[in-house]
Amino acid sequence: MADCIFCKIAAGEIPSHKVYEDGQVVAFHDLDPQAPVHVLVIPKAHIPSAAEITAENSGVVAHIFEVIAKLSGELGLENGFRVINNCGADGMQSVQHLHFHLLGKRKMGWPPFPAEA
Repeated sequence: MADCIFCKIAAGEIPSHKVYEDGQVVAFHDLDPQAPVHVLVIPKAHIPSAAEITAENSGVVAHIFEVIAKLSGELGLENGFRVINNCGADGMQSVQHLHFHLLGKRKMGWPPFPAEA
């Protein structure tokens, strides 16, 4: 999509601090990190959200989790990490392009965000 910021990052039109890239995905540091390690992993193909995953495009999701496993070792997350996907308005999805947050190097709490009253 022409106006999608993550599509522009994937295409190299917007610079990012990449930690991984292959033919299907890009992983880069989040500009507003919520943990000492906070990397976003996105498919290069535009998929608006987890609600748009189909049999035709689901293979990239498996590949993303393979990349996350690889990155967890490379980024020293041997004590554990969290993977988050936000979907839709109530899920707090701010960019309408499927993406996964890889967070680590700190003890995580639960729930991850305070509930609104």
